[in-house]
Amino acid sequence: MPTRQGLSNLMGYNPPMPAAHHSRIQRLHRLEALLPKPGARQAQCLDGARLLEILGQAYGEGSLSSRRRALQRDLETLIQEGRIEAVNPGGKPLRYRRCGDSLEDDALIWEYTLRQVRDLIAEAIPQRQLNRLWERLIHEFDEPLLSERQLRVVPDTLRLRPVELYPAVLQAVISALAQQCALKVSYRNANGERSRPLLHPQALVQRGPIPYLIALKNNEDGLRLYALHRLIRAELDPAMPAREAAGFDLDQAIAEGLVDFGQGTLIDLTIRVRGYLTSLLLACPLTDEQTTKEEPEDSDFDLQVSARLPQTGQLLRWLLGAGDNLEVIAPLELRQVLAGQVWKMGQIYQDR
Repeated sequence: MPTRQGLSNLMGYNPPMPAAHHSRIQRLHRLEALLPKPGARQAQCLDGARLLEILGQAYGEGSLSSRRRALQRDLETLIQEGRIEAVNPGGKPLRYRRCGDSLEDDALIWEYTLRQVRDLIAEAIPQRQLNRLWERLIHEFDEPLLSERQLRVVPDTLRLRPVELYPAVLQAVISALAQQCALKVSYRNANGERSRPLLHPQALVQRGPIPYLIALKNNEDGLRLYALHRLIRAELDPAMPAREAAGFDLDQAIAEGLVDFGQGTLIDLTIRVRGYLTSLLLACPLTDEQTTKEEPEDSDFDLQVSARLPQTGQLLRWLLGAGDNLEVIAPLELRQVLAGQVWKMGQIYQDR
């Protein structure tokens, strides 16, 4: 006599999928969709800690160790199914990316897309990385959720016209980054001196009107910046894989001041502000650890603001740009630099 299950199969009846199993399938889809596309560089790929930070609620309210184990099981499942891969096998921490772009194209795809958007928001808001969120909304998805007619980032500073570049050079640089191969270049520095280094590209970054290539030079280990408009020629060397800079992370490099020609030495900044800066710094702090206190009633300023942040050219330009709405209290060396710059500016206008 057929079993109850057998009768169900004969009658074409499929029992409903257990809720826990269905939830795990959805979670696997979310996990897969969050990972970068095939061919993404190691630095762009996500590790377990980052994934757990984004998908924390999907793994319940248990202990951190139990949620880590559940995430690891999901990652192993996706690897076994050939849907994702570890880009640095044996490395610590392991980083992952998708193996293909064949995410299911069915009635649930929109649900997964919206879930992915929620995950991106959950990651961006606590870290205040809205620029990254805007970029990913436009470029991360196969079909962008928002077009450039619906989303635009407007800078709050004067924008100079971008530098002129050699199209062939730009194409070679982008291709070298995409293919992760070395690049033979002819470079002219600010003094007009030419060199022909072999570069190992790590990342591109646009600082103001000038794009820069972050790369290793020849056999050196230190990262260098190359202004793209100073590259006269560039030729791919597909036979030579680009060396990866140890521990390179673009976000960290920017935060440490690499892009702004500084070492990013941390300073304890204390300033007094008034006018538009008062409401601006209360809404948009200099750092997450910024502290504020009101100035005395007889003060010419509204607020005293303190924060620990890197001392870079960008910071100096921002302080100078605030004009008389800001006074640097500490560190003393920076206050003296500002005073010197202001005095030089005053001399220019007094001489006329």
